[in-house]
Amino acid sequence: MRAALLLLATTLAALGAPPTPESWFGHKIGADRELLDWAKVVSYFEALGRNSDKIRVSEFGRSAEGRPMIVAMISAPETLRDLDRYREIQRRLADPRITTPEQAEPLFAQGKNVVLITCSIHATEVASTHTAVEFAYRLITEQKPRFQSILANDIVLLAPSINPDGVDIVTQWYRRTLGTPFEGTSPPELYQKYIGHDNNRDWYIMTQPETRAVVGELQNKWHPQIVYDVHQQEATASRLFLPPWLDPIEPNVDPIVAQGMNMIGTSMASDLTSAGFKGISIHSTYDFWSPSRAYQAFHAGLRILSESASAKLATPIDVPFEKLDRQTLGYDAQQSSWNFLEPWPGGHWTLRNIIDYQEAAFESCLYQAAIHREEMLRAFYQVGRNAVNRTEPGFYIPMNQRDPGATRRMLETLNMGQVEVTSSPDAYAIAMNQPYSNYAKALLERQQYPDIREYPGGPPRRPYDVTAHTLPLLFGVSVQRSPVAFLLDRPVLAALSAFNTDSWVAINKIWSAGGRVWRNPESGDFAERAGQNDVEITRPRIALYRSWKPSIDEGWTRWLFEEFGFVYQRVTNQDFDKPDLHARFDVMVFPDQPAADLDTGYKKGTMPGAYTGGISEAGVREIRRFVESGGTAIFLNRSTDYALRHLGVGSASVTDNIPNTEFYSPGSLLNVELDLRHPLTRGLPKYLTIWSEQSPAWEATANSVARYPENEILASGWLLGENVIARKSALLDIMLGKGHIILFGMRPQYRGQSYLTFKLFFNAVLYH
Repeated sequence: MRAALLLLATTLAALGAPPTPESWFGHKIGADRELLDWAKVVSYFEALGRNSDKIRVSEFGRSAEGRPMIVAMISAPETLRDLDRYREIQRRLADPRITTPEQAEPLFAQGKNVVLITCSIHATEVASTHTAVEFAYRLITEQKPRFQSILANDIVLLAPSINPDGVDIVTQWYRRTLGTPFEGTSPPELYQKYIGHDNNRDWYIMTQPETRAVVGELQNKWHPQIVYDVHQQEATASRLFLPPWLDPIEPNVDPIVAQGMNMIGTSMASDLTSAGFKGISIHSTYDFWSPSRAYQAFHAGLRILSESASAKLATPIDVPFEKLDRQTLGYDAQQSSWNFLEPWPGGHWTLRNIIDYQEAAFESCLYQAAIHREEMLRAFYQVGRNAVNRTEPGFYIPMNQRDPGATRRMLETLNMGQVEVTSSPDAYAIAMNQPYSNYAKALLERQQYPDIREYPGGPPRRPYDVTAHTLPLLFGVSVQRSPVAFLLDRPVLAALSAFNTDSWVAINKIWSAGGRVWRNPESGDFAERAGQNDVEITRPRIALYRSWKPSIDEGWTRWLFEEFGFVYQRVTNQDFDKPDLHARFDVMVFPDQPAADLDTGYKKGTMPGAYTGGISEAGVREIRRFVESGGTAIFLNRSTDYALRHLGVGSASVTDNIPNTEFYSPGSLLNVELDLRHPLTRGLPKYLTIWSEQSPAWEATANSVARYPENEILASGWLLGENVIARKSALLDIMLGKGHIILFGMRPQYRGQSYLTFKLFFNAVLYH
């Protein structure tokens, strides 16, 4: 005992006082017009780790642009000295197959609640990184009884940003525009290298290094009981949103998890109200349908979301009470209701205000975890027991698939989510009596989103996000609920089969190595040596349009090109004024974006001059000349309207000007039939599903490549008014001079997920 006390005294003597945030950053946290640099945030947490035995800081990954991603593990010193033991307890409670109820009983008494707090995934939501800095300092230095309870009962995994690239992108833009009319605007680029705001919708496909790092190194290794995801919302909304969520809740979320989220969210709201914070909303705005935003809820943990009202980045704003939003789903920000009891009176709103609300929410969430430690551990274990005790049939994935590459990628996706897959000579099998069978089931079955109306007979209530996430339909992989009667009709595939997604990676590697590629015009198969009837194809010179109004779809397209090895060049408005487009490019791609963004972009006076305007009239003429000279112009989803307006091809979409009470497709998978005689359909089955997000559709003509059937159009998700698009076209190939204009009434590269329709897009890129 005496030796232990001596060691403790020696350790404490070696530690200096943790530096205050103000001394490190040169200003108070939350000061008006001050944002933080990521490198300095990292060095601050490292300094805390050197000077306190209550915090341990480590790097757990690298961002898309190579910045370090860090996590601060905060707990009582004796807990931090024995982290391996507590992680082993988490592992054993997460899998009841290796821990009997009798063996679990002492673990409930010994274990800690692990709470992962993730900050500023959306980089314009700047406050939470600041909150993380100040809260970490307070938690390890203040002697508040609540903090002592948190340290004694929780292991806090605090990630001050899981989008560090965005932290610097936004900070640098903000400083550049300080003192100008554009202070507080969002930067004219995506605030994550590829996917911008979609980076919190990547949580099952896991395309980005940031997602893979958080899931692989934090969630999968630590099995947190709570993942608290910190966000911001509109300035005129409630001051802070917390769960419970709106309906619908995805049916594969265990009721124990759903009830736990209700408990923690309402307890946090109660705490904040008791502390005098006004404008707290619960059970509003956000539903709980898509697993792309809720990984942990399918892994026995609670997903807690808070959404704070925003300022203009770090610039204060004034919000008069009468300007508060009266149309937000679930409450009126000017009116008291059961789920919004004390409206905020309006007034001055600053970054510091946001941090104050967030710090109170951090403390409350962690304190709720601390005082409910044992019952939460028991509930966590019971969710796993519910899963491993399932007796329903599992899923079977026949080995004999048309697209081996997409099949492999789908299995990798499930494996990353800790779904156990076994194999036999005939099939891969996913049993339902495993801990994360709910996750597998959510991703593999077809979704039936409920038809929820604002009132009986009224308009549909808009889902917060998309309504379908069926991987077999997105990937084009056959999946069954029975181990018998496998489909064995796949043709024998050529080495570089058009059916195989991997072939597109292979041909780009051949081109990059200086080789040549041939393609069979009938089968669509590729070859390195010419066969009978094969035609040599050259590597396409691709131009990808970049508007100064950042398009997430443009980012996804860049990711897709790079993932599969295509070479491309980004072009902006000014590039279309040059008269040599056809000499430089074979293909132009216009991503999903409103036609107005291409037409006018940012208006003058709303952004610095270099980032205003759209494609000029001269640019439109040059695009037309490019196509007439033999080029291919590809327009995706909403950008098709631009081609119809300016290039004079075809007629308006049949969905134009139809109210959502009559037609509504809010992110669903729809059935179409392909014309297999057309070159764009090489390597694809006759019938497939496409991604529709209020997508256009056109009268079917000789230019049609894909058409909706007469009925049973919905494959997964939700669709209202299928008669509007029945027998209409979802993909057009229109000749203009020697070239082609291809209109995709879909997002064929949707969020890096729709492997089946990647091939439609790639065929279009080679169509020159």
